[in-house]
Amino acid sequence: MKKNTYTIPLALVFCLFFLWAISSNLLPTMIRQLMKTCELNTFEASFTETAYWLAYFIFPIPIAMFMKRYSYKAGIIFGLILAAIGGLLFFPAAILKEYWAYLCIFFIIATGMCFLETAANPYVTVLGASETAPRRLNLAQSFNGLGAFIAAMFLSKLILSGNHYTRETLPVDYPGGWQAYIQLETDAMKLSYLILALLLIAIAVVFVFSKLPKIGDETTSSDAMVTDSKKEKLIDFGVLKHSHLRWGVIAQFFYNGGQTAINSLFLVYCCTYAGLPEDTATTFFGLYMLAFLLGRWIGTGLMVKFRPQDMLLLYALMNILLCGVVMIWGGMIGLYAMLAISFFMSIMYPTQFSLALKGLGNQTKSGSAFLVMAIVGNACLPQLTAYFMHAHEHIYYVAYCVPMICFVFCAYYGWKGYKVID
Repeated sequence: MKKNTYTIPLALVFCLFFLWAISSNLLPTMIRQLMKTCELNTFEASFTETAYWLAYFIFPIPIAMFMKRYSYKAGIIFGLILAAIGGLLFFPAAILKEYWAYLCIFFIIATGMCFLETAANPYVTVLGASETAPRRLNLAQSFNGLGAFIAAMFLSKLILSGNHYTRETLPVDYPGGWQAYIQLETDAMKLSYLILALLLIAIAVVFVFSKLPKIGDETTSSDAMVTDSKKEKLIDFGVLKHSHLRWGVIAQFFYNGGQTAINSLFLVYCCTYAGLPEDTATTFFGLYMLAFLLGRWIGTGLMVKFRPQDMLLLYALMNILLCGVVMIWGGMIGLYAMLAISFFMSIMYPTQFSLALKGLGNQTKSGSAFLVMAIVGNACLPQLTAYFMHAHEHIYYVAYCVPMICFVFCAYYGWKGYKVID
């Protein structure tokens, strides 16, 4: 393709980064809300993250097979529609008011988003010069940061009312009593997901009528793939022979787990341990995501002068130090440290992703599938953090040793793990 044909495909793909950021960054708000509507403790509510991110472990390989058989475009459209269906299911779930129903919905939405992420990340890396792929992916991920900011600063306020009653603390004169309170809090979740579903459907329609260039092995027709006796494997496990990809998968597992451990418990930390009311906590959450967004933009600019791997190493070391601050002081000092952690986490995912895909050629889709699977770190490490926080409430800040350890693996990848030595 000629360079000027990159603009429209990249703009469309950038929209996908925005959409899945809204979806995933509503989870911390939903954890706080489900603690109220389903009467859960911190550890129980953290399984909201497990239900969502488990899809990213189960489906990347089948999704890569689907896209190899059909196309990136087909996978994107299917993922958009599936996630939209999940968002609309909040309406019947509001009638059931059962925790398992919400977990199923999050799993469905995440499956749709997994289609988008499996397609979009490698698409951005190949639409342009290979040497600028990390910078291009960081630019794309800045739209992810924008979606995260909107979810945290605005949509969270549509969901969280500012009231957090239990059966014992509910005012005796509350109109309708406990059931009315639960219904009101349950209904508050529907509007945000209706907005998300309509946005997903609108973008799906745009993709249906848009032309996306074929890349890599998509340039071979599906008929030729079927008739060729030496046709390429739908998923190539041999890609794991590349050490920089293996270490990339490991680094992504720990990065995702560490990031989500901090993100998912942020509102719980604000309200329970820093003593902030919900409306103030959501404002801090918006600032937290704004720091992430600014980090993406600034980091993308700095990559013009500095090597991505060097920035990754420095940012990871800063986060190790900041996690130490949270562990030592906790409270409001820990909260401000988390704002800084968000800034330094900003470039880590896209930088590790692009470095891990470097030089994979026709194995790019398979490599991308394994990197997306590494997001399963979100399904277990935040729960470990929540367990420590719930089991040891008087020393809750010790739980942040989990993300600290995660950033150690990221630092190693920026130091040595990224090197292509195959």
